[in-house]
Amino acid sequence: MRSPVSRVLLVVIAVALAGCSGGDSPSEPSNPPPVQATTITITSAGANPLHVEVALGTRVRFINNDNRPHNMASDPHPIHTDCPVINQVGLLQPGQMRETGNLVEVRTCGFHDHDNPTIQTLNGSITTK
Repeated sequence: MRSPVSRVLLVVIAVALAGCSGGDSPSEPSNPPPVQATTITITSAGANPLHVEVALGTRVRFINNDNRPHNMASDPHPIHTDCPVINQVGLLQPGQMRETGNLVEVRTCGFHDHDNPTIQTLNGSITTK
């Protein structure tokens, strides 16, 4: 008959072994995780990063490093009602930067360029945690 300490030790070892992957190659996530950031930079290639996570109450800065204007707004297009604080960014001329209002709800908000809503590289999300 095993002692209670031996049983606990066997359970701990079993749990530790179950946590091991056993494989030689790590699995790739199907979608990259959101980046923790407070700045989204717009270039001719699109917005970067496209998906960010921020703390509750944070503002997100958009910087337009492209050579043409971008009119950043909340989803859905064209009414922009999902997260109105994103609409504070608005029209950014080349070289201009502007921030959203404070993101005070725990949620995910989509954003896009109002003047180019079908360009996927300008469609992203901000998740507030």
